[in-house]
Amino acid sequence: MPVPDVLRRLITAPGPSGYEQAAAAVFRDAAQAFATVTADVVGSTVARVAAKPPGGGPTLAIVGHIDEIGLIVHHIDDDGYLWFKGVGGWDPVILVGQRVEIATRHGSVPAVVGKKPIHLLEDDERKKTPEIKSLHLDIGAKDGEEARRLVRIGDVGVIAGEPVELPNDRLVSRSLDNRLGCFVAYEAARLVSEAGGAPGDVCAVAATQEEITFGGSATTAFSLQPDAAIVVDVTFATDQPGVEEQRQGKHPFGSGPVITRGSTLDPTLFELLHDTGEAEGIPFTVEASARYTGTDADAVHISRGGVPTAVVSVPLRYMHSPVEMVQLDDVDRAARLIAATAQRLTAGLSFER
Repeated sequence: MPVPDVLRRLITAPGPSGYEQAAAAVFRDAAQAFATVTADVVGSTVARVAAKPPGGGPTLAIVGHIDEIGLIVHHIDDDGYLWFKGVGGWDPVILVGQRVEIATRHGSVPAVVGKKPIHLLEDDERKKTPEIKSLHLDIGAKDGEEARRLVRIGDVGVIAGEPVELPNDRLVSRSLDNRLGCFVAYEAARLVSEAGGAPGDVCAVAATQEEITFGGSATTAFSLQPDAAIVVDVTFATDQPGVEEQRQGKHPFGSGPVITRGSTLDPTLFELLHDTGEAEGIPFTVEASARYTGTDADAVHISRGGVPTAVVSVPLRYMHSPVEMVQLDDVDRAARLIAATAQRLTAGLSFER
């Protein structure tokens, strides 16, 4: 399965939380071919596909977050080294030795993540996991004056590297969490448009700031006022060494999208997704959420007077790393499941419980 062009453009555009403009521009450009596209001051995007006549069905928001984890410069020392904090949840071990692209007002500045060489570490230091505060960025500047001309405090960066296609339709890249969710939202809305619409409006949402505050989904859910929402994110593929099925469930590559069932999620919407998957012959698995989901659903479901919310996820290996891996048919099936479910959201459907 070839990598869809829109997905490739999404995953190669930089967009750490709060600085999602480049990735959001890709989403908006692609979606305007079939939807009415709007944006807000938080940076989130809504691509609306109008209902087919006679309309009257529930308005469905399909929400994927457009931001990714990254780095932010917080100090530049007199020797020209940049000290940084993580934007989102990093395992510092993963950062050691990485190449970084820093977005500045003058364009992209390449950097490397440096640390004290292993040869110079004391025995007790070798046993410790590195902390972000002990790492620095080196842009090759000869001193602090030169570094400050190139980079400013508050500039952000992402790991550098092109996507890699592996056998069995597997794709490796940074930012699959959660450009995959945005792509699924985009593709589901495109499929609905291709079918002539759904009973109600379908709105693909590229929400900002999920990795830090859920800010974009909270503000968009409030302003959009959807009748129902499906949040699309990634979850742990369980055919990876070290991931226990007894704790995470069984969601290997090739098993399709994962539908979450849990305390904060709407049972009617879950059953609708479940029944649609069975009726359409789309494979899927189910995972349980005992409390919060750790996704934008945690903000969406309590917006205004409450929004019936579901979560559909794509299995992913090596989450929050530069080598996140997905199997593309799982992505395709997630989009088709959601698009088919949108067609079943007819007028008169009740979410009361």
